[in-house]
Amino acid sequence: MNSVLQAKRLEEFKKSVTNKFNIYNSLFLTLPYRHIENVVMLVPLLFDQCEKGLKEGKTPQEILEIFFTNFVDIKDERERLDFMFRIIQYVERQVVLYDSVEDSAFSKLQEYSNSLSIKDYFELVDQSKNWDKIAKKLSTFSARIVLTAHPTQFYTPAVLDIISKMQSLINEDEVNEIDVTLQQLGLTSLINAKKPTPLDEAKNIIYILRHTYYDAIGELFQYVKSNIRAEDFSNYNIMKLGFWPGGDRDGNPFVTAEITRQVADELRLTLMKCYYNELKALRKKLTFKGLQQDLTELNNKLYRAMFDAKFVIGYPEIIESLIKIREKLTTDYHGLYLDDLNNLIDRVHIFKTHFATLDIRQDHSKHYLTVETVLKKNGAIKDHLEELSKEELLEWLLKKDLALNPADFDEDIVKDTLINIQQLKSIQNNNGEDGCNRYIISNSEDIFSVLFVFGLFRWCGWEEKEITFDIVPLFETMKGMDASEEVMQTLFNIPSYREHLERRGNDHTIMLGFSDGTKDGGYLKANWSILKTKETLSKVCKKNGIKAMFFDGRGGPPARGGGKTHRFYAAQTKDVANHEIQLTIQGQTITSTYGTKEQFIHNAEQLLTAGLSNNLYGKEHVISANERKLIEELSELSFDKYDALKKHEKFIPYLENRSTLKYYTKANIGSRPGKRGSKKQLELSDLRAISFVGSWSQLKQNVPGYFGLGSAIEAFRQQGRLEDVKKLFKEVPFFRALMMNSMMSLAKTNFELTSYMKEDSEFGEFWNILHDEYQLSKKMLLQISGHKILMEDEAVSRESVKIREKIVLPLLVIQQNALYHITQNSEYKELYEKIVTRSLYGNINASRNSA
Repeated sequence: MNSVLQAKRLEEFKKSVTNKFNIYNSLFLTLPYRHIENVVMLVPLLFDQCEKGLKEGKTPQEILEIFFTNFVDIKDERERLDFMFRIIQYVERQVVLYDSVEDSAFSKLQEYSNSLSIKDYFELVDQSKNWDKIAKKLSTFSARIVLTAHPTQFYTPAVLDIISKMQSLINEDEVNEIDVTLQQLGLTSLINAKKPTPLDEAKNIIYILRHTYYDAIGELFQYVKSNIRAEDFSNYNIMKLGFWPGGDRDGNPFVTAEITRQVADELRLTLMKCYYNELKALRKKLTFKGLQQDLTELNNKLYRAMFDAKFVIGYPEIIESLIKIREKLTTDYHGLYLDDLNNLIDRVHIFKTHFATLDIRQDHSKHYLTVETVLKKNGAIKDHLEELSKEELLEWLLKKDLALNPADFDEDIVKDTLINIQQLKSIQNNNGEDGCNRYIISNSEDIFSVLFVFGLFRWCGWEEKEITFDIVPLFETMKGMDASEEVMQTLFNIPSYREHLERRGNDHTIMLGFSDGTKDGGYLKANWSILKTKETLSKVCKKNGIKAMFFDGRGGPPARGGGKTHRFYAAQTKDVANHEIQLTIQGQTITSTYGTKEQFIHNAEQLLTAGLSNNLYGKEHVISANERKLIEELSELSFDKYDALKKHEKFIPYLENRSTLKYYTKANIGSRPGKRGSKKQLELSDLRAISFVGSWSQLKQNVPGYFGLGSAIEAFRQQGRLEDVKKLFKEVPFFRALMMNSMMSLAKTNFELTSYMKEDSEFGEFWNILHDEYQLSKKMLLQISGHKILMEDEAVSRESVKIREKIVLPLLVIQQNALYHITQNSEYKELYEKIVTRSLYGNINASRNSA
């Protein structure tokens, strides 16, 4: 972004966000919150003590001791704990207020942005007279946003309503109403009283579908359609929604076949409510006699379909009714309100009867167990699958017919897997094929990850020619990515699987995971491996006449594959297949990046323009052989450093005993356990990436977002090759995007918070290893970028991070103090544990993408 534009944007940010937040924050002083009056006055003092104390090298215990002795005069430990709980409650609400203020300023800030909207994009096309090419690409291009149920999305619908209301009040500067709404916020619980079920999680996200995405996608489609200069534009898939809550059973034993069915029904019933409400508004306009019977009939069917899960009205039936109404409107009533009716017709074409495609996801090991159990029951093996040769196993999976009855099996997971695969037919019957047509396999590392699922479909009563499902391998570990080329080529060589692909339009979706990749291979190596894997798989698919569709597991923070999404897609090389962009939206990114209609439309446009500009504008990104060699070398050097850290004897104990890791599962955030499996001894491979990355984030150490980069670049510097890395940063968008994401992780890091650990007899040495690499990474990244400070080119993001970190600093000091007292076996250990658990919420929300 040029410096003039950046300065204007920063000026607008200070006016519309910083100043407004300070003004509305002062309203907290007068709020009639129970037991919280003096807290409001004292939080600024506590922040001041925290900031000063950490700079002076004081421990969190010392900082709080000084605060309680000199400013509050509370000597009793139990009373101090009560006070700390009240501070946490207050900080949580400050975060909600800040979210509301920042989101309300979104449109104003966009006026000073150089990001490419669809409107800008069309203007570029206009200048180059390239309409044929763009119209052709837009008629087939698609972006799929897949909403996941990862356990960092936990604002309840009640709080989301308050945030939404606050945004509009802030835009109107309605101070009195804001005052009342802040009172409402003070009396509304921000956290779940009990752990949400997978159905609760699904309903929370379906709420956002209904109240934000239904209108946002409808409006985005209308905008493209009316500007594309193609009379017959009908790419209703230009922006698709995917849905994981209720279908993603990987590591979540609470997602059952029954839950999957209930969520599929909930999606359809909610969509019928959207259609019914829109038709109801339309009926107030279409008051013409000749339309009344048709309108009433459709109205009654939709009304019934939105309450009764057993009453299903199909997509063809809704469309036929609306087209019949449109014909009469055009013929007999001069087409009055035709645009309004067409809008509804377009939305029905977009969402059909499914709203969002419910994906099924399960870990490969569970299918292995299921296939092994089935074959044991059918006498093919005594105990283990290894008894069969590869050829014999393929024969069973691809040729032999079995008729399975789930009731014949004792193990819950086996029974449920079979019930679920059998019921997918009825979900498709109710919601349409688009409602559920993808089965994703985590930890895919060989051909059987895909073929076990193919075989289970056959054995569960699906005719081979009627398997209306894409089977999607998820290559997420280094081993999986290394094997992926051979796996896909072997699958393409299997006649029955190849025929299945032909029936699926010769498309193959392949998912590449970031979360576990980063946890496994470190930041640079994981991301570089993913790009190389995409290039290789693009080639393999092309050679076999298959269209590769890449599905990216992109979390909120860079360490889980997140960061700036547009920057990531715009930096893909020309060797990566670019037919469709597919990505997961995880955790609080659902509300922070796609939470309002304006944000959703803007960020959806960014996905489309990033995908399209790779095809049409600018030079295509090519990474030369020499540049590849350099990135390869850097990735290996950084991996060696990260791998040594992973193998350090204190790595897992440090996370278990000095971080919030074990408290993620105690917080009523998500329905999912913090790790896969139930082994007593914690292993890194079983640890969920969310709690792994989140724990580093709560410590403000953000290790997975940069660890190893400093050492790698320093090794180049010592060899006199620093200029080579500077050149990479300047000339290779992919490398630059990664480095800038790492700088964001570093900007959210604060080792002062845990500096007391350097004296820790057990973990002092380990803390120093982390701290040294942080300092080195920061120094080296500033050197190669030529920047004086982190996030230098992103002044507004930097300012936002600064304010958010400031809001939660007292909360973090309280959290660290509690973690210390837990290790000292305090008589109030249980209360300190509650403090740690409770403090997770505000910090996660403040980070927005928990980098």
